[in-house]
Amino acid sequence: MTSADSTPSTPSTPAVPTSVRGVSVVAGEELTGTAGTLRARAAATGAEIGPEFGLLDLDQLDRAVAAAADAAATYRATTPAERSALLTAMAEEIEADRDDLVACAVAESGLPEGRIAGEVGRTTGQLRLFAGVAASGDHLGVRLDPALPERTPLPRADLRQRWVPLGPVAVFGASNFPLAFSTAGGDTASALAAGCPVVVKGHPAHPGTGELVARAVARAVARVGLPAGTFSFVLGAGNEFGAALVADPRIKAVGFTGSRAGGLALVDVARARREPIPVYAEMSSVNPVVVLPGALARQDPAALAQAFVGSLTLGSGQFCTNPGLALVPAGEAGDAFVAEAGRRIADATGQRMLTPGIAEAYARGVADLAGADGVEQVATGSEGGEGAPAPALSVADWQRAAHAAEQEVFGASGVVVRWSDLDELLTILRGVEGQLTATVHCDVEDAQDAAQARALLPVLEDRAGRILFNGWPTGVEVGHAMVHGGPFPATSDSRTTSVGSLAVERFQRPVCYQDVPAGLLPAAVADDNPWGLTRRVDGVLELGGRA
Repeated sequence: MTSADSTPSTPSTPAVPTSVRGVSVVAGEELTGTAGTLRARAAATGAEIGPEFGLLDLDQLDRAVAAAADAAATYRATTPAERSALLTAMAEEIEADRDDLVACAVAESGLPEGRIAGEVGRTTGQLRLFAGVAASGDHLGVRLDPALPERTPLPRADLRQRWVPLGPVAVFGASNFPLAFSTAGGDTASALAAGCPVVVKGHPAHPGTGELVARAVARAVARVGLPAGTFSFVLGAGNEFGAALVADPRIKAVGFTGSRAGGLALVDVARARREPIPVYAEMSSVNPVVVLPGALARQDPAALAQAFVGSLTLGSGQFCTNPGLALVPAGEAGDAFVAEAGRRIADATGQRMLTPGIAEAYARGVADLAGADGVEQVATGSEGGEGAPAPALSVADWQRAAHAAEQEVFGASGVVVRWSDLDELLTILRGVEGQLTATVHCDVEDAQDAAQARALLPVLEDRAGRILFNGWPTGVEVGHAMVHGGPFPATSDSRTTSVGSLAVERFQRPVCYQDVPAGLLPAAVADDNPWGLTRRVDGVLELGGRA
């Protein structure tokens, strides 16, 4: 997530590896669909590349969901070690295909080789992270309240609790991360760690990359001896295909990364079912950056503006954590920040975007923003060729243009809002929609900055899932403490994260066992603790016996 795109002056049409076959992978079987065709397009030239993919029809989609449902009971009964083995095998099989994966993703996405190579590492790294999560079993959340038959006035029954998998999960691949948020990305890894079979709807922008990863995952499933229906990868045409997947009563949860419109459409489908299900959708965010006066006094405002523009334009701004809104103090130092940011944007050249549709949507968003009441476009850069629109910077009057200023423009477009005092800043932040991130730049040695930052924190906690100080939001560490989520519309459920080990909890629910005979108890809650789990016994945490 830390490499920018590069735009060659004379792009040539890249080649998709010949190992790509143009298939979906349904329960281990390579399947050619019968409902139309799709070919990938090179981001560099717009030319069709790679083989023709046969898109699945709804009957073929039904095969994938049926296989997942058939595999669900067997897969939910797996031990922590067995789930860990699957996730580890997935990482190894993906690494075995690294060269073809990198070449295919570069061709289909237009992202540079270094960025894609890093994304392969992130993908396998998070698979291994969740292998560790699965092996530890801590996500099972075991609690035991032993029976108290002598308690008065009423005895207590024997109560035992664990978290169980929801069942088959539908995962929608993302456009901007062809590996780390797609076929074997965080949603797939966390669902499998939870014990849920997965059906991935591949993204049409990178079908070959999705197929290669899917074939690697299918090999891993077979290698560890699990049912083939534990994983499927399906390519289908149009919104109806995705809606049918979510509407299928055998699907029990959904993971999605994409636009607000797309996420909310899936939420509506899920809510309209006879049995509504959770949709964990990561959608839109402008990731406000608050600059306090001490930060401008402590360092050169021009240097801070340069860093802001660097984060804003990184990867053509095609990150969900792109800092699209800067809240800068009124006054000379703030003026210098805005002036330098404008100069940097004016000198910048547009970078190729992932698809023509994304580039067109960006251009419309920039035009709509520039035409909004209370918004002044202060700088635009240069186009970088077809599909590489110019970056842009605007200044907005929050009282007149709040709605326009907080609308995500997916790409290298930023808005600066000026504030005069802490009360005005707090008012602005309280009115901002939910965000993935919020950033504060302050001088911690400055008493005024420290006091203002202290006042901001509780407001930012209400508005964002991740709060940063003196940094930039682009770049999401995959670890145990990360939160990549936030209040609506950043996500459809602010209680969750799509990155980090806590993501596994999205695909589980608690079950309590009351006075169940010892011989019938699941291993996770058995007295002898055969899996060596850390458990809370009568409210006291007891560490597991794992090596």
